[in-house]
Amino acid sequence: MKTKFLSSSLFLSIVTLFGIGLVQVYSSSYIFATESFGDGLYFFKRQLAFTLIAAVVLFATTQIPFKWIRTYSWLIWPAAFVLLCATFIPHVGVRVGGALRWIQLPLGIRFEPSEILKIGFSFLFAALVCRQQNYLGQVKWGYIFLLIVAPLAVLLKQPDFGSFAIILLVGTALLFTFGMKMKWLVMAGLSAMPALYFIVWHSPYRRARVQAFLDPWSDPAQKGFQVIQSMLSVHSGGLTGQGIGQGQGKLFFLPEAHTDFTMAVFSEEMGFIGVVFLLALYGFVVFRGFQIVMKSNDVFKKTLCLGLIMTFAFSVFINVGVVMGLVPTKGLTMPFLSYGGSSLVVLSFLFGILLNIEMSEPNSKSSSLF
Repeated sequence: MKTKFLSSSLFLSIVTLFGIGLVQVYSSSYIFATESFGDGLYFFKRQLAFTLIAAVVLFATTQIPFKWIRTYSWLIWPAAFVLLCATFIPHVGVRVGGALRWIQLPLGIRFEPSEILKIGFSFLFAALVCRQQNYLGQVKWGYIFLLIVAPLAVLLKQPDFGSFAIILLVGTALLFTFGMKMKWLVMAGLSAMPALYFIVWHSPYRRARVQAFLDPWSDPAQKGFQVIQSMLSVHSGGLTGQGIGQGQGKLFFLPEAHTDFTMAVFSEEMGFIGVVFLLALYGFVVFRGFQIVMKSNDVFKKTLCLGLIMTFAFSVFINVGVVMGLVPTKGLTMPFLSYGGSSLVVLSFLFGILLNIEMSEPNSKSSSLF
């Protein structure tokens, strides 16, 4: 069995993020859980259960024979598409905050298929790159185009513009990495601008988010409320923070304090020093991911690793940007830090794949720091 990953610096970083995430969920959700459910540990206990499940998924994924991943993993994308469509089935899909993104499971658990779709794109792209010569002669590319576009259209219908944006960014980065000329990417971007304008400006809530991003103080009680409260929480953290559990923004001033805006709570309680440490940890995880990409001599592994680690990196970047008012508000959780089982389990699968690839490389040295 492949257990060498236990001494991997990447694995140890992930375990550290698991621990930080549990503490953060406890701190950011305690007051809200007490008021809503009469149990301050309600979200913490559920997150602890999700963490244990995620740990099992992480370990199990490292043990999968890589030939199975190479052969069957592209099916994750169409399977996620089917689950996305299931959110529109009455009594199966659950609408929360105006968005129909979740599937109701037993024990009151909700699952978000878009989390699978985000990583599924990397598997599909890797399969297409690895087998492009066969596909060029045997498959009509119109079907491939439809296979990619249809799930993205469903994301916009839910709506889930954040996941849509991440897949678009990862796809663009992968196309550029694998040789598509910049002029074609620029032309594609310019061609998409009218559609993007229509998507944003003809949707009242998206238009309000863009307006709040451009000038949150023009409507501080409505459109700009979230981003203003987030920036106030970040600012009040100062250099060393207010201390764990001592933040004021989570006292019903900051919406989604334990999910989308939990980074603002972390900033207030841990201060600039804590934020620098956390971002350095995220940066180290991304760095290790890129190292695995560079060390691999297999096209499929290299493509898959690159797509997965960029999916993680863009998720962190966008959430931090939203919290600091640098990006329009989107419904994206902070990896490992936010409450949510779907995100945590899928992240564990993502990094289980990376660790699997690291261990499957000849002469891999998992105990090495770099």
